Amino acid sequence: MEQRKGFHVAVVGATGAVGQQMIKTLENRQFPISQLTLLSSARSAGKKVQVNGAEYTVQEAKPESFKGVDIALFSAGGSISKELAPHAVQHGAIVVDNTSAYRMDENVPLVVPEVNENDLLNHNGIIANPNCSTIQMVVALEPIREKFGLNKVVVSTYQAVSGSGAVAVEELTEQSKAILNNEAFEPTILPVKGDKKHYQIAFNAIPQIDVFQDNGFTYEEMKMINETKKIMHDPELSVAATCVRIPVAVGHSESVYIEIGSESVTAQDLKDLLVNAQGVVLQDDPENQLYPMPADSVGKNDVFVGRIRKDLDEEKGFHLWVVSDNLLKGAAWNSVQIAESLIKLGLVK
Repeated sequence: MEQRKGFHVAVVGATGAVGQQMIKTLENRQFPISQLTLLSSARSAGKKVQVNGAEYTVQEAKPESFKGVDIALFSAGGSISKELAPHAVQHGAIVVDNTSAYRMDENVPLVVPEVNENDLLNHNGIIANPNCSTIQMVVALEPIREKFGLNKVVVSTYQAVSGSGAVAVEELTEQSKAILNNEAFEPTILPVKGDKKHYQIAFNAIPQIDVFQDNGFTYEEMKMINETKKIMHDPELSVAATCVRIPVAVGHSESVYIEIGSESVTAQDLKDLLVNAQGVVLQDDPENQLYPMPADSVGKNDVFVGRIRKDLDEEKGFHLWVVSDNLLKGAAWNSVQIAESLIKLGLVK
């Protein structure tokens, strides 16, 4: 069958930070689009957006908005995905959802193309995009797991404020200016929606992302734990996470400790493996102070890995430093990458 030259693509949440990145990514990748529909809440409907030199008017997202749509990229909040994704599927679209709404649904594949692209073969109309911090970690760890086995993961994240949206980036800027000018300010952004306390983010670190669970871990931490096991098809994998918000605009960083299944493996073995891994850029030259940093990751699709070293006490233990643009590989690029994989695998009718 001759491959189609273009597809009708819808972006839901087109005016949000991730939605805008999705549109830019579609442009940069020269994604084969025959028709583009930009959707948002009623509040943002009517806005004009330039895409590939043409002006588009953002429309209000409604159940009937998906007639004729082939691929729908969702990034407008979990409640919107729960409400509208089933309608999109009924109209024949394949949904790539960037929210947490469907990630742990056993009937919905949770996909990072470098890790488990073939899970797309079993989709039922909806595909979930994992949490941003999970994506970059599994991209770095999957080549290691495949060759040497993986028994344990302990990760501490240093997450950018853009993970909370564009408003949080603005607040970081304004707070930083106020503090540097010795001016008073009142924090307005809650660390977690629904919480009562406001915390300063500028020149600070907040060891809470999302709400606390009964087990003492936050929901963000449990996302990383559960999603990693699902993506790697290993429910017995030992995973623990501590997630921290830091005053960086864009770019998540992670300190990852792993224990592998093989013995007599060196740090150089891991470097030799990762230097050729799909989606990974190895930056690991301590003598020349070369290592990944979030400022250098902005605007790039790759996952950057460095500071690879063997644990001093555990023979099978290793430490890695993993960095990526949370708005790109952590959201928009991984979503568009899934859409590209759907076309490559012949899954878009």
